[in-house]
Amino acid sequence: QVQLVESGGDLVQPGGSLRLSCVTSGITFRHYDMTWYRQAPGKLRELAAAITNNGSTNYGDAVKGRFTISRDNAENTVYLQMNSLKLEDTAAYYCHAKSRVIVSREYWGQGTQVTVSS
Repeated sequence: QVQLVESGGDLVQPGGSLRLSCVTSGITFRHYDMTWYRQAPGKLRELAAAITNNGSTNYGDAVKGRFTISRDNAENTVYLQMNSLKLEDTAAYYCHAKSRVIVSREYWGQGTQVTVSS
């Protein structure tokens, strides 16, 4: 059974930091590209950050220079370090896994809520 379990979401003040984690099980993690998406109320889901199976990264324009995505293949986990948080970073953050081996295989986590508020 495939599971993607996000954690680390919280209420934080503007300018603060959070670290999200997505622990995976049931997949061969090193074969998967991993992505963090986010969705704010009333808005479409958007890319926050992505990391390929070999470690190349890509970021949404809104988070460049503030967020850092990383992965630990030994722990089957992807992280999102979020610094200098802004009010507009408030959203549900979702972990997504897409296989490089069987491209039709992709999975979503249940999401973790990040709220930036003073």
